[in-house]
Amino acid sequence: MNRAGKARNAYENEDIEESKRVHDHHNAAHEKHKFGGDYVKSIVYGGLDGIITTFAVVSGVAGAGLGIVVVLIMGFSNLVADGISMGVGDYISTSAELSYAKAERRREEWEYDNYIEGEKREMVELFRDRGLSKRDAKKVINILSTNKEHFIDLMMVEELGMMSPDPDESPAKHGVVTFLSFVVFGLVPLLSYLLAYMINPEANFDDLFIVAIILTGVTLFGLGTVTSRFTTESWYKGGFYMFLNGGLAAAASYLIGYMISEIVNVDDTECTDPYTGTMSFSG
Repeated sequence: MNRAGKARNAYENEDIEESKRVHDHHNAAHEKHKFGGDYVKSIVYGGLDGIITTFAVVSGVAGAGLGIVVVLIMGFSNLVADGISMGVGDYISTSAELSYAKAERRREEWEYDNYIEGEKREMVELFRDRGLSKRDAKKVINILSTNKEHFIDLMMVEELGMMSPDPDESPAKHGVVTFLSFVVFGLVPLLSYLLAYMINPEANFDDLFIVAIILTGVTLFGLGTVTSRFTTESWYKGGFYMFLNGGLAAAASYLIGYMISEIVNVDDTECTDPYTGTMSFSG
């Protein structure tokens, strides 16, 4: 386990001695508190949206009593279309955030170069609002302002409430990660139907739906536990909340599919082929 993981464990267990040992044996200049977390948002949102929306499609079809082919057609159509939409959306939003942060940093740099005294006065007032005396605030700011890059980073956080843009951040990578996460996790609810279509087309639809429920539930819980590694939330709470989120969405979709099928049946429409979901109209 890396140092950040040990530090988090010490915090979660309120183990002061372990926290001291971790810090006392740490020689690195920088600590990356959220190691591997650069793309967590893209992975989680992409994966969560992928598995829930696809399972909602599966549940709606199951509630309506349609067939395997309908599940696959609607499921894969949703998977590709929504995956592209999610990926492009993440790319656009990340690009916009990054562009805005870069523009604000350029403005702060210009103000530092042209009127640093004004910036220092603003920072002194902010530090005084945090409880420092005027004398101490001036002393701290005078020292910090000698390092341009670090002082501008501080101004970004204190004045604007945003982190300085990461020069290595790539909106395109965020978009690709979101798309791939959406597709990979979104495939889970379709696996039982896809295998049945290729191996045993006569498989019982209800049995396939139960398998899809189990696969989706386990995956959602697992996604929640992995996500909790990057937060202060316990693994079982993270897993449970993910599971509950997906369950509520699927239940709503199933009920809607069932109710609509009942309304259609009232109009003398029925499904005659549980494999293809072919509809016949007798009215």
